[in-house]
Amino acid sequence: MVEFGDEFEFEPDVSMETVRRFTPAAGMNFHRFTDHEKARADGLPGAIVPGIMSQGVLAAAIHRFAPGATLCKIDTVFRAPLLVDSCPVGRGVVTHVDEDAGTAEIDLTIVNEAGETRVLGTAVVALKQAR
Repeated sequence: MVEFGDEFEFEPDVSMETVRRFTPAAGMNFHRFTDHEKARADGLPGAIVPGIMSQGVLAAAIHRFAPGATLCKIDTVFRAPLLVDSCPVGRGVVTHVDEDAGTAEIDLTIVNEAGETRVLGTAVVALKQAR
């Protein structure tokens, strides 16, 4: 059961191997995602994780936290690039539960090793109700 104030933490796999598996499937096989040196040559700090992959990581974490839930909406803000091969930490906290509607709102963040927020967002999930 999901309750107000519940928290969860996860460690997203943003390894180059994982990103290289993801990008062709998403039609995003660009060197800014798959090659550190070429990304640096383009002025980036290294290869970056595609935003849509970050959203997928957040959605997967929600489903691990609340296995019976249906993700209705996810809104994300990309504050700064999340680097491939980094070791980010994701967190979620339930900020609202509407028992009548059977929904919950979850605030989400992904931070880098320095504790800097790279991705943040809010999700609305429909909870599996036993009645």
